[in-house]
Amino acid sequence: MKFTAAPIVFIVVAVTLIGHMAAQNLAKEQVIGQLEVIATFNGPMPTGVTVANHTATSKGRIFVNFPKWGDPVEYTVAEVTNGKTLPYPNADINQYVEGDNPTEKLISVQSVVVEPTGRRLWILDTGSIAFGPVKPSGGKLIAVDLNTNKIVKKIVFPPDVALPKTYLNDVRFDLRRGREGMAFITDSGANAIIVVDLASQESWRRLSDHSSTKPDPQFVPVVEGEIMRMRLPGQAPARLEVGADGIAISADAKTLYYCPLIGRHLYSVSVDALADRSKTDAEVAATVKDLGEKGGAGDGLESDGEGRVYLSDYEHNAIRRRTIDGGIETLVHDPRVLWPDTLSLADDGYLYFTANQIERQPVFNNGRDLRQKPYVLFRVKVDGTRIHP
Repeated sequence: MKFTAAPIVFIVVAVTLIGHMAAQNLAKEQVIGQLEVIATFNGPMPTGVTVANHTATSKGRIFVNFPKWGDPVEYTVAEVTNGKTLPYPNADINQYVEGDNPTEKLISVQSVVVEPTGRRLWILDTGSIAFGPVKPSGGKLIAVDLNTNKIVKKIVFPPDVALPKTYLNDVRFDLRRGREGMAFITDSGANAIIVVDLASQESWRRLSDHSSTKPDPQFVPVVEGEIMRMRLPGQAPARLEVGADGIAISADAKTLYYCPLIGRHLYSVSVDALADRSKTDAEVAATVKDLGEKGGAGDGLESDGEGRVYLSDYEHNAIRRRTIDGGIETLVHDPRVLWPDTLSLADDGYLYFTANQIERQPVFNNGRDLRQKPYVLFRVKVDGTRIHP
């Protein structure tokens, strides 16, 4: 029997075409949520974001911050205007150099939060550069009047509150408590919740080294398909140990929510207990609740007037929300959401958040910087309302 090459060629071509068509129709992960890009950043990477209330004098102003983790940082706090960043409240206070008075300059800011009244922007200065020891009198909380853009209050933390290993991470406010209200801050370096009386400027530590404020020793984070470890040239891989990070306060200001960066559990504690200096540490700890896993590890938390808690999830490029009955729902799942960081719910009905590729920093990749600029400020429409006093 005589064979020719033509049928073989036809079969090869047919198989190739079928394979190509099948590849085009392969299943992919579902994208959830309609994201809008609000701003991009081609300089240092941002962490915090906050959006001012829409009022007669403040039309949804957006503020971000850039901590000094290794990138060149020209200014550590900025206002986003027409897609560009400008130093805030001014350039001079952002120009810290060694030898300056640490109380008079912004050293390295980790978080910016507009208070519930919308009148003031609060700036949380870690007082720490590249996670080094807190500079004496460098850790502080500063309020800027958004009408005048002038500093109206400065609270410097004493050395028994801002410890050498402290990392002042994020802050929330209850302005209905006491004469001027109270602030609650996560310390993700020395593992605690710091309480601040805004009127007296006194501050104190709660839940210091409590299991809920410490990294989960059994947890292994997986980001972009890789186990996340500290990986430096010539050194053995090491665990990332970061404690209490995300923080949010309930609409009735009775419950404070928080979570360690290294762990998947969400915790709560009584605000009344935190604020009462007559309570013992044991009495405060007795009000802590483990609310269970929240869908993935994350560092950003936010809350709404409906009693729900918003949760960033850096393991799955997602934003989730804990319902009032304890359920977890997914609001965003998108491959562009590379390490969602701070969350800010605004009056316009949008949830704003930064995505800054923390997992691609050199410290996690044997000295190689795998980040791809620009970093992004996203927003997504939600049905939650911002908490007001």
